Amino acid sequence: MTIGKRTLWTAFLLFPMAMSAQTAVLDPALLANANSGDAAAQVALGEHCATGSGGERSKRQMAEDYRQAADWFRKAAEQDNLAGELHLAALYRDGLGVARDMAQAVLWYRKAAEQNNVTAQGTLGVLYSFGQGVAQNYVEAYFWFELAASVVGPEQAKYAANRQLAGAHITAEELDAIQDRVAQWKGAHPRPPAAPAQ
Repeated sequence: MTIGKRTLWTAFLLFPMAMSAQTAVLDPALLANANSGDAAAQVALGEHCATGSGGERSKRQMAEDYRQAADWFRKAAEQDNLAGELHLAALYRDGLGVARDMAQAVLWYRKAAEQNNVTAQGTLGVLYSFGQGVAQNYVEAYFWFELAASVVGPEQAKYAANRQLAGAHITAEELDAIQDRVAQWKGAHPRPPAAPAQ
């Protein structure tokens, strides 16, 4: 069975740039906090840059805004800030503010995945399935999809379906090794308990 790009990409939604509408006026306190190394402020400032002032922007202005956003996201990501890592990965994936570089996207998605981010884990599964930024490797794809599919959430069924597609390309021995690796991962990376339903 061959995994078709359309099938897998259709079944999987990459992390979108979650940018909120910002006002044209930049809060001086936010800038001061970002400049002093506050990672959350750096992410907020990066989001502000990426969305611009809310008005019409020329291609040149948009390119400069994304370049600045990438700089702020990088500062936060280098402090192991999850949102900074995810935003920076998406900019590298899409070539916004930085040259498109799938290897860099993989690097930052992996850092987020190491923090137990389900979306980053699922994204790594997709990237390994297609060999984007990494060598195509169905064992790695299955591993990351397995981690993502083990978390209850709105994308769980999608991750499970993608895991099964990748699983068609691995042997029983490889599956056993993956299951051992998943158990070790979960032991070393416990997830916080889910909030009780109300």
